Amino acid sequence: MTAEMSHAPTRGRSRGARRRRLVGALAATAAWSACFSGLAPSAVAQDVQAKQWYLDAMQAEEMWKVSTGKGITVAVIDTGVNPDTSSLRGQVLKGWDATEAEGDENDDYDGHGTTMAELIAGTGNGGGLKGLAPDAKIIPYRISDTEFQDNNHVNAHDSEDAIRAAADTDARIISMSFGSDFPADEEREAAKYALSKGKLFFAAAGNDGDGANAVQYPAAYDEVVAVSSADNKGTVAKTSQHGGFVDLASPGVNVPDWCDKTFQSYCDSGGTSAATAIASASAALVWSAHPDWTANQVLRVLFDTAARDWADDETSAYLGHGLIRPSMNLLKHKGDPGDPDISPLTGKSTSASASGSGSTASPAPAGSASPSASASASSQPPQGESGDDAVVAGSSEPDSGGNNLGLIACAVVAVVVVGAGAFYFLRRRRGAV
Repeated sequence: MTAEMSHAPTRGRSRGARRRRLVGALAATAAWSACFSGLAPSAVAQDVQAKQWYLDAMQAEEMWKVSTGKGITVAVIDTGVNPDTSSLRGQVLKGWDATEAEGDENDDYDGHGTTMAELIAGTGNGGGLKGLAPDAKIIPYRISDTEFQDNNHVNAHDSEDAIRAAADTDARIISMSFGSDFPADEEREAAKYALSKGKLFFAAAGNDGDGANAVQYPAAYDEVVAVSSADNKGTVAKTSQHGGFVDLASPGVNVPDWCDKTFQSYCDSGGTSAATAIASASAALVWSAHPDWTANQVLRVLFDTAARDWADDETSAYLGHGLIRPSMNLLKHKGDPGDPDISPLTGKSTSASASGSGSTASPAPAGSASPSASASASSQPPQGESGDDAVVAGSSEPDSGGNNLGLIACAVVAVVVVGAGAFYFLRRRRGAV
């Protein structure tokens, strides 16, 4: 099966030396190693793991024989993380509340941050979500979304403060399923700081791809890995935001999450938030298996082994380097880690690339942790890979609606004004978009 390109590849928007050719404004579709026709309706804690279709598709059980994320800590910058769900008990370290509002980093005011933590490092105990890296640990950082800002007096710089605080801990990976339409100098500098500290920083591309499709930050900063969302057939979600800033695609459509802050049940949802968490967990698996690698080497291998059928020096506006496949490294030993000191995002030397290696010790108390002032037409597996576990590129268009799989439950962008600044945050809204 082939798919025709609407126009030839064009030069993409620069994201440093590594952002070279952008493969049109097109999405590639693909088939995960295992495809599933449908998911059970209405998830609850007792059967939620049956709805985590991507675990089988990504060969999680086989990967866990090689790596479970042990020794890797992930900083989750979100709505807070509840450490007392059955799946997160014993998984959450001391973090920090950057909002400066009532409560702390363990008071998840929405349920979103707790879901992200479970998708990364959940044990699955008690029927909860099973994380892709179940032996990784989580450091939570609470920041504010629109509703929280409307109802609380908050720190207007909580995003950049949380990034810097996370960069000053032993967390090797930063996962941030939040975004904004507007770049901010302070946040950009915080992202640069995290890179200089040897961190691997993932952020959500956004869920308004069939709307305004505005470039999202921090995802679009050169130092951050922007993650788009794909379904169980490897088709990029039509709601997933796209453009030259996208770096990788990850499972995100129809992924269960906590319905709300009461933590009574899971709902069908998903989007680039979930995709970001799963990409972060993928990195944790690879890094745990290669603890002496730097963030640059881990990311280069994820780029190198991503499923695509276009040239390695090109990127898709929808999938970036392709669909993430940690199994290609863990099970088939593929991927060239390359220069430990050169970032595959910027093409430049990182001043402290080796600092990503460290223990999973709990971060310092909040005071000391506070910051300082496109696709080709081929439908065959990438060359040299067998079709049984390769993600296969196919159609050059995003899902047009024939296989929605709950896309209407994806996140949308909400607007809030704090003081004199405008901040747009990704928020999940249940219902049609």
